[in-house]
Amino acid sequence: MLLEEAREQAITRKLLFGHTVSVVHLGEAYLRADRIDEAIEVAQHAVHLARNYKERGNEAYALRLLGDIVAHRQPPEVEEAETHYRQALALAEELGMRPLQAHCHLGLGTLYAKTGHWEQARAALTTAIDLYRTMDMTFWLPQAEATLALVSG
Repeated sequence: MLLEEAREQAITRKLLFGHTVSVVHLGEAYLRADRIDEAIEVAQHAVHLARNYKERGNEAYALRLLGDIVAHRQPPEVEEAETHYRQALALAEELGMRPLQAHCHLGLGTLYAKTGHWEQARAALTTAIDLYRTMDMTFWLPQAEATLALVSG
């Protein structure tokens, strides 16, 4: 995978600028490829890197990725996913990272919908939708609206 090669080259050449972001992207790619064990390992490494280099914004992205990964497992690891999403959300709110806030709410809403927590799902999804609309983030809006429609039934 090209992202794996880029990561290895960055490590070899000691190019650390942007390294945490690259690691997060690699974790996302592993998740999309359903390589969950590798995704977890890489996301945990991204959190470690971000904390080590005091990259709080990247830490928030890595935490959200961890939430996505454990929520994707079958069955979802609800408490762990919720913890990661809430940690990411707290950092995103503190740092004013509104798109990430919306993504965290979408993740929480989707998680709650999967586990039958309908009221929590509606609240989180409504917040995500409001944020996406306010920021004119139309790519994510249909996914959030479709999930809310399923929950509202």
